[in-house]
Amino acid sequence: MKCILILGDGMADEPLAQIGGKTPLEYAKTPHMDQMAQEGACGLLQTIPSGFEAGSDIANMSILGYAPAQYYTGRGPLEALSMGTDLAPTDVAYRCNIVTVKDEIMVDFSAGHISSEEGAALFASLAPELPGVVVKAGVSYRNLLVVPNGSAADATAPHDIVGQPIAGYIPRNGDAAILRSCMAKSREVFDGHPVNVARVKAGKPPATQIWPWSGGRKPAFPLFSQKYNRTGGMISAVDLLNGIARCAGMEVISVPGATGYFDTDYMAKARYALDAIKRLDFVYVHIEAPDEAGHLGSIEEKVRAIENVDKVVGAIREGFDGIVAVLPDHPTPIRIKTHSRDPVPFMVTGKGTDTCTRLTEKEARKGMFGTKEATAFLSFLFS
Repeated sequence: MKCILILGDGMADEPLAQIGGKTPLEYAKTPHMDQMAQEGACGLLQTIPSGFEAGSDIANMSILGYAPAQYYTGRGPLEALSMGTDLAPTDVAYRCNIVTVKDEIMVDFSAGHISSEEGAALFASLAPELPGVVVKAGVSYRNLLVVPNGSAADATAPHDIVGQPIAGYIPRNGDAAILRSCMAKSREVFDGHPVNVARVKAGKPPATQIWPWSGGRKPAFPLFSQKYNRTGGMISAVDLLNGIARCAGMEVISVPGATGYFDTDYMAKARYALDAIKRLDFVYVHIEAPDEAGHLGSIEEKVRAIENVDKVVGAIREGFDGIVAVLPDHPTPIRIKTHSRDPVPFMVTGKGTDTCTRLTEKEARKGMFGTKEATAFLSFLFS
C-alpha cells in the first residue's frame, strides 16, 4: 500500500508553565491529527542513536532507514549534494551559516533569518576573498563551504550556542585554521556591506560573519528503491533533507512557495504530495517551521506552526486513502532552544487502532506500538 509520511520538524517539546503545563502539541488546536489518532494508533520513536548528537541530519537519516553509524559523514556533504555541488572524494563540505555575533556572543544563528537574496549578495562579495575554498549561497542563512583535500574540523552548530560566548566553540582540529581564516575574512567583508547597511537601517540584525560546521566527505547510500523495492519522493524546502533524498536516489519534489520558515506555503506542500503519490509509492513531507520556532524560543510561533502542520494532515487525509504517518524528527524544546534526544511521538493509520486520542508526547507513551528504533520505521510502515 502507498504511504505518505508528514514530518513536523522539532514539534515535540516539554510541558511549559506559560501554557498551563502543556506541551505545544497538547496546547495546539489539531482537529485533523486528533481524528487521525482516534482512527489509528500511536507509539514512540527513538530517532537519535546512542553516540550521536541530536540533529535533523541524524534523525531524518534514521527515519528513512539509513543507520548513521554506517552512512553518516556530516551534514555539509548532504547539503552540498542538494545544492548541485559534486564533491571529489577528498573534498570536505561544511554547512555554513550566516550569523550575528555581537561582543563575541552568538546572538542569532540565522542573522535574523536573512533572505536568500541578501545571503547571495554577501557570498558574492566574500567568494573572491577566499582563494582555495569554495563557498556557495543557499537558502536564507543555510549556505555551503567546501575545502578541497580537507580534513573535517570539530565545529559546533551555531543554533546550539545562542546567547553564549563563541570563544569555546571556534572550529578545532582538521581544517580549523582554514575555517578560522575564512570566518575572520567574512567579518571584514560583511562589515559595512550594503546588505548590512540596509538591514541595520531597517531595524534588522546585521549578518556579521559566516559559521562553518558539520563537515564531512561525500557519503554513499544504498538506493531507496533497492532498499525497499519502492519508489520514493521528498518534499522539503531544506537542503539537508533534499541532500539525503538525492543520496538515496529519491525524487526531490520542488514546491513553489516552500521557504523552510513560518511563511512557507503549507497547502502547496499538501497538493504536491497528493500529486506525487499518484506516481510514487512513498512521499516524505518535511515541514521545518516548528523547529525554527523552537530555536527562537517562541511558544506562539511553535503552536501556530503545529496548527499549520495539522492543516496539511487534514488536506492529505482528505485526498489520500493509503497509510499516513505523522511525527517529529526530534524535540526542539522552547526551554533550551535547541534539539534534544528524547523519543518522539508518532501516529499511523492503517496499522491498527488503540486508545490514543491525540498525537502528544504523553498519549504516545500508552500507544500500542511501544517504543521503536527509527531505522526500522519505514520497514514497519511498508510491512
